[in-house]
Amino acid sequence: MNEQRTVKVSKYLSKHLRHQPERIGLTLDEAGWVEIGELLAAAAAHGFRISRDELDHVVAVNDKRRFTIDGARIRANQGHTIDVDLGLAPAEPPAYLYHGTVARHLDAIRAQGLRPMDRHDVHLSADRETATRVGARRGRPVVLPVDAGAMHRDGHVFRVSANGVWLTAAVPPRYLRFPG
Repeated sequence: MNEQRTVKVSKYLSKHLRHQPERIGLTLDEAGWVEIGELLAAAAAHGFRISRDELDHVVAVNDKRRFTIDGARIRANQGHTIDVDLGLAPAEPPAYLYHGTVARHLDAIRAQGLRPMDRHDVHLSADRETATRVGARRGRPVVLPVDAGAMHRDGHVFRVSANGVWLTAAVPPRYLRFPG
């Protein structure tokens, strides 16, 4: 499977497992799972054929590990804009986590902190390198350290997804370290 097809299938899966399952007639369960056969049939019925081998390949090689297969089911690990309960238990975060963004968002972040926007949670990375890659998707990256230890001590809840993304409802500005 070539890289262009891998990316195309991954984006298709993200769209329909995180944001718009109804567009192809899928109904995810309350935890975001759907039967693989149902997903493949729905995709084919809407003009986007995916083989089981392609699906397995995309899940295996996705550098962000966006999807999990459990037996005959698949789901996205996080990033949903639809209502799902991933069943992630609260977890104690490391002292610092990181958020990748771009300079044009800094004024709003200084004023309001990090908000989930259309998603359920704010996504944070355990290391600067991952946060840099996330920020670079939208331009020249700026990495903001988050004092997750202080947030946790102050009662903020953190959870960690199957692919290592740290999730929290919001990050108030006082817990962020801004450049310069």
